Formats: sequence, C-alpha cells, structure tokens
Amino acid sequence: TPSPSEAGGVSRGSAPRARPGLAVLVLSGCAIIVRGQPRGGPPPERQINLSNIRAGNLARRAAAGQPDAKDTPDEPWGFPAREFLRKKLIGKEVCFTVEYKTPQGREYGMVYLGKDTSGENIAESLVAEGLASRREGIRANNPEQNRLAELEEQAKTAKKGMWSEGTGSHTIRDLKYTIENPRHFVDSMHQKPVNAIIEHVRDGSVVRALLLPDYYLVTVMLSGIKCPTFKREADAPEVPEPFAAEAKFFTESRLLQRDVQIVLESCHNQNILGTILHPNGNITELLLKEGFARCVDWSIAVYTRGADKLRAAERYAKERKLRIWRDYVAPTANLDQKDKQFVAKVMQVLNADAIVVKLNSGDHKTVHLSSIRPPRLEGDGAQDKNRKLRPLYDIPYMFEAREFLRKKLIGKKVNVTVDYIRPASSATETVPAFSERTCATVSIGGINIAEALVSKGLATVIRYRQDDDQRSSHYDELLAAEARAIKNGKGLHSKKEVPIHRVADISGDTQKAKQFLPFLQRAGRSEAVVEYVFSGSRLKLFMPKETCLITFLLAGIECPRGARNLPGLVQEGEPFSEEATHFTKELVLQREVEVEVESMDKAGNFIGWLHIEGVNLSVALVEHALSKVHFTAERSPYYKSLLSAEEAAKQKKEKVWSHYEETPVEEVVPVLEEKERTANYKPVFVTEITDDLHFYVQDVETGAQLEKLMENMRGEIAGHPPVEGSYVPRRGDYCIAKFKVESPAKVHIFYIDYGNKETLPSTRLGALPPAFSTRILPAQATEYKFAFIQVPQDDDARADAVDSVVRDIQNTQCLLNVEHLGPGCPHVTLQFADSKSDVGLGLVKEGLVMVEVRKEKQFQKVVGASSTCPFLQLNLWRYGDFRADDADEFGYSR
Repeated sequence: TPSPSEAGGVSRGSAPRARPGLAVLVLSGCAIIVRGQPRGGPPPERQINLSNIRAGNLARRAAAGQPDAKDTPDEPWGFPAREFLRKKLIGKEVCFTVEYKTPQGREYGMVYLGKDTSGENIAESLVAEGLASRREGIRANNPEQNRLAELEEQAKTAKKGMWSEGTGSHTIRDLKYTIENPRHFVDSMHQKPVNAIIEHVRDGSVVRALLLPDYYLVTVMLSGIKCPTFKREADAPEVPEPFAAEAKFFTESRLLQRDVQIVLESCHNQNILGTILHPNGNITELLLKEGFARCVDWSIAVYTRGADKLRAAERYAKERKLRIWRDYVAPTANLDQKDKQFVAKVMQVLNADAIVVKLNSGDHKTVHLSSIRPPRLEGDGAQDKNRKLRPLYDIPYMFEAREFLRKKLIGKKVNVTVDYIRPASSATETVPAFSERTCATVSIGGINIAEALVSKGLATVIRYRQDDDQRSSHYDELLAAEARAIKNGKGLHSKKEVPIHRVADISGDTQKAKQFLPFLQRAGRSEAVVEYVFSGSRLKLFMPKETCLITFLLAGIECPRGARNLPGLVQEGEPFSEEATHFTKELVLQREVEVEVESMDKAGNFIGWLHIEGVNLSVALVEHALSKVHFTAERSPYYKSLLSAEEAAKQKKEKVWSHYEETPVEEVVPVLEEKERTANYKPVFVTEITDDLHFYVQDVETGAQLEKLMENMRGEIAGHPPVEGSYVPRRGDYCIAKFKVESPAKVHIFYIDYGNKETLPSTRLGALPPAFSTRILPAQATEYKFAFIQVPQDDDARADAVDSVVRDIQNTQCLLNVEHLGPGCPHVTLQFADSKSDVGLGLVKEGLVMVEVRKEKQFQKVVGASSTCPFLQLNLWRYGDFRADDADEFGYSR
C-alpha cells in the first residue's frame, strides 16, 4: 500500500483503483484512518475523507498554551455518526478508492466494507441513517450523487437522525477533560469495571480513554508495567526507545477504538492507574509476555489481579529473551540447578537478615535473606560514646528480629531459593566493605521467612532502581507485607516506646559473678540460650529470666584445648579440639538449654552441667570420644553415666582414645596409717584460696559461734552506726569495714574470719566494738598449705592449679589433717567431705602440681601413692618431663 504522500490526484476520465486495507480509527463521521499490510514493522497508514457527504464535527479541546483558545463542543449528530462508523468498521477489512486529492494532500474517496467495491458503501449507509448530509459535488448528475440524493430523501421522510424533530442537542456530549479529585473519583468506582472506548494510544502502556456513560476523557496508565516510550524534548524530533513503536502498535492494533472495560485501581497526578479488560485478553499481561514491557514496583501493588501474574509473564519473556529482554542474563544464570534451589538445616542466626545453613554435603553456608534490611541505629543520639555498642541488645528491634528467626528456624530444615549473588564491594567513607553474599528466599512450611519478618515490622524492604534485577523473587509480597506493617504500626513502624534490653554481661567479672553464684546454685536447673561457643566445653549463655550473659564451663570433663593467641606466640590447639567445638556448636548453638551451676573459677566463669532435650552435654562429648572424664566428676550424680560413656568410647579407640592402650590397673591401696603418722581429719569450711595456693578455712565446729557473733555485730552496728571518718586506723589494729570499694584506696584490710584481703579508703572503716574482741572469739580463718606438693613456678601453670582448686573446694566443706608444721603455716592434707578422695592427689593426677619428695619415713606411703602419676601427659607434663637434670631426683643437689 503506498503511503499517503505517494497517492497523487486521480484524473477524471479513468475509474479510480480500489485498494485493500484495515480500518483502524474513525476520526469523525466522514474521515477514516486505513492501515496497509505490515512489512517488518508498524505498517503505513492513510486518512480517507468520504467524498460528497458531510457529518457533524466532533468536540475539540482548546490548544494548550493559547490563553484565548476555547474548547469546541460536538456538533449535533457528530458523535452518533462517529459511533456508527466505529462499530461498523474498526478492525474490519475494507477497500477504498481515492477520487481526488487537494493541494494540501487531503485524499477524498469512497470506502466499502469488504475486499472489493461490491461491499457496503459506507457514505451511503451514513446518509441512509440520517447521520450525514449530501454535499453538492462537482459532478451532480453522476449515479453516485443520484443514489445519495435518493437515500437522503428517504431519511428525511422517515425523520431519521439529523432529520428528526428538534435541534439534536441530546447527541452533544458533555465532555469532561479533567477530574477535580481523581483519587475520590477512583475510590467511588470501587474497582468495578467501567465501560470505556480507547480514543488514543500514546505508547504501549499509556492510553486516552472515554469513560461511559459520563464522558470523562482520561489518561490511563496500565498498573504495574511500563513500555518503552517516545522521548519528547523541546524543539527536537521525537526519539523512540528500542521497541517503543512496536509496543505502541501492539496495543493500538488490539485496543484502539475498541469497546473495553477498565478497572480503575489508583491515581497518579491527573492520570489514572488501571487495568483494561477486553474479551480477547488482558493487555497488561500480554505486553509483558511478549517482551514489550517490564514490571514497575511503584504501581505493581495496585494491580488487583495479583502481582505474581505480572512477574510470571515478565519471567516468561526474560527466559525466552524476547524483545526488550534480548540481552537479558538471569542473576543466577551461572549457578547449577542444585545450587539455585536446595533444602538445608539452619545452624545459626547471624543477624536479622542472615543465617548459616548446613548443606547435605555437610558444608556450612551463609545465606542472606533477599531484599530486606535489618533494624539499624538512626543517627548518633541513641549511642553513648563511652559504652561499646552491642548491636543485638542496643539496636531497637534487633533482638526481637533475631529471636523470631531463632525460634522459628534453628535446627529446622528450610527451602532455599537463591535469587541473586551480591558481588563483593570495597569500603567507602560511609559504607564498610562487604564480601560476596548469596541472597535467597528462605521458606519453611510454605512461609517466606523474610515476608514474615517484614510483616511483623522487624525488617524493612530495600528499594531498587527500576532496571535492577538483583532482588527477591517475591519482592511484591515483601512490599505488601511492609505496607501492612506500616498500616498496623508493627515493630519498627510502631509509635510506641522502643523495647529496651538491659542485659548485664557478667562473664569475666569476678565480683559480679560472686554475688550471682549463690542465686544460680539455689535455682537448680535454669533456662538459658547458648549465644556463643568458644570451644567444646566453654560457652557464652544468655539467661533470659536473669537478663544477663555468663561464661559457662562444662563440669566433669576435660575437653581438648583449642588454639590460643598469646602475646608473641600462637599456641596450637590440642588434637580434636576443633571437632569438639564443632560438635558442641552443632548440638547447642542458639538452642534453648537448661543449666545447673555448681561453682565458679577465679576468673568469674561459672562451672556446671548443661542439658539439651534430655542430653547432658558433658556425657555426649565423652560418648563421642571428644573429651575425657575429669576426676572432679566423682562427686557428681552424673559420674556413672560419664564413666560408662568413657568406657564405651575407649573400646572404639577413636579420636581422643585413638592412641589408647589398656594398661594393667595398679590399685592405689589406701595408705595404712603407720603409728608415726597421725590421721585425725576434722571438718572445715574453705573460705578463700590465695594466688600461691595457700588456703584459709573456718572450723565447722565453731561455725555456729561465728554466725552468732556476726548477727550480734550487725545488730550493734545498725543500732550505733560509726561516724564516717571518726576512726583513725593504725597498722595491726582490729577494726570493722564495709565490704565495698567506692573511692581511691588508702588502707590494706585482712578479713580475719574469711582470709580475703581488700584495699579500702579509711572512711569505710570503724573501730571494733569491745563486745566483739578477738578475746571473745579468736580469728576464725586459719591459713594452711598443701602438704607433699610443689606449686609450679610458672605463672600460667600456677593459675591453672589455683583455678582448679577454687572450682573444687572454695565455699565447700572438706576434711583437714595437719601433716607437719612449716614456715608461715601448717602443711595439711585435705579430703573431699563426701568421697573422701584427697584433693592434693587429684591435683597431682591432673598434672597441675608436682610431688614434693619428703625423706621422713612416716610420709613415704603417702608420697609414694602421689608420685605414681607424673607422666600422664597432662597439663605440666603435656610436653614430657620438663624438670631440670639437676633436680634432687637425679642425685644432684645444690
């Protein structure tokens, strides 16, 4: 089909040639746009004006930018004429002849319905219906003109159309070009489909529509999508983006001047967002599926038929690389299917948007939840500069977010669908460096965890650039969940005061731990959450009821020590220490457990038993050959379980027992007391242990007297409190002191009833009332030293021995026997009150101290029993015999 410019004037002598076409637009009752055949792109179009007839003009809006211009209304019967032709012709095959062409290029001719001129003559039909009048032509006597005159007479007689009575004012539309309150207008329609005619297609996804029956002329943008557009710059030709013309043609050829229904969904300025319904399909989804449009986040949420349908249609085009997606590469294109989608077990919650999962292969992998951002601190105001930030407790809602994930996920199997891999980024002035991240949608029982988190207001949704494809495959659900959370004021969007978590960290704080110990001992089994695993037997626990963090050591076992970074050197870990740590992590990390606290060590760490779902962790480590039983377990109710677990592990000869050889057990025969050695054990209460392994005890028999004295003293002081600063202390004085430090040190104090020391300002001291003189009741704390053992010279080794003794006997009742007198204080042996086993012998067996060789005959058997075990490869002996060759045992003496 030639373009309009190619068709020249037609000479009067020859009959004009009929040409085929498709009627695509009716401009008025006497002007039609006809389209030719497409050839590799949108086809040529030409306007045919019907010759010899005239129909009423349609309304025109005043030209923009011309203040004096006015809107022109419809002429009577103009719109019915247009509608008559629109319904008859749009989308139908027609043929047309061009009779003549004006100097301005307007073409006049005849249009027939069908493939040739034998079809219905459109001009005649209009005249017959009284919708157009005959125009006196140049050739008034030709057959066509005569036929029109005849039809016009019949219409007049029948009073059809314009020939009916009246002015025809009822056929003039009351056109409304603007809507005063578009949002109210949209809401008033309640998303019920409105009848409409598509009047103009601006681009694939923006049209002008005439809403019926009230004749609102509105711009409708298709909800949820955007097609390539035509860039319009001032005084410059229009520049189409790639596929803009094709997308426009796609919409035009299906919708232009068709009867449709429009669901009005929202509004954007004066433009309405909506979905156009046509019997042949939904244009929004068709455009996406054909690769003519992309989804847009800002309006997809209002699409009432479900954003998932739009995303699915877009995905279809992306997978097939259609049109605008011709160069598309999926974010996970380089991943194998098994790496894109897998089932894994959740081991740890790192943050409100990151978890560690265990794959079927046994490997651990960190997975970030796609498209969400965890809670964060806004501004500096909330942060006390002197206090170290603890994100979990100090960032509002971080703890709630972590707890939500921990309770829902820890130890459970989840489905992971990788959405994108976020590449590593280097640090900038404002943003820290990030390593590569795997971002995925994680679901459990059909619930998208990120969506659940966002809907509770415990995370927010990241906003992306429109062309950024690195996002969650369920991004729209996340946005909808966030909108719900904001509307309901949940979590981060709440107007209420933010929850505050005052969590005391008492790990390593000996003073606080001492105060807390009796409370935990009395509590029996306490609930805890394992926050961190340092090694197989050392953990950090959060105690929810007490809202504090403690360091907890497993009782009854000796677990291989892990590697340690000491100043100036890296101490390698013992064999199987990593396996033990891994085992403990897998079993208890971030799980809810129960703990029984028995004691604490010098560093303020609590020691006791940990149970998870009926399993005692100490027993489990021994059972799996990752720990050995420690002699201190003898006094515990779990000793039998530990021993049988150790026996079974030894038989398998695995891990810590892999080099184990059974040796004939040498019975350590209880020492038959010789007459020379007196064994007169008396019950004592150990109150303090010093850094050089001396200890102070109270005599249990005089315990009641001490209690009475203390009670009377408290009463006396309460009745007659000493005046602060009235007492001037002198060296060696007995006085009373408040057990609390509040200001710079002045006086060194020794507590005679307990053996502990402190430095206090003199203002905290008072004179000792005469009624409590040491003549009434002598000092109750007596200092002793272990007999027959040598305390290590090395500070670390000595500290290990002291820790062990503190753990085993401080604040407990023991049996004491004085063996011989020594410089400073008596040398004694101590036994545990319940098992009667010797404390010193335990330390020797443990390799924490050495045997002191005594020549006296009466001590030979005691010393002999102790010295059978220096080479157990424990602690001091772990690197072999370290004693110097000139030690006494080698026959050399200074």
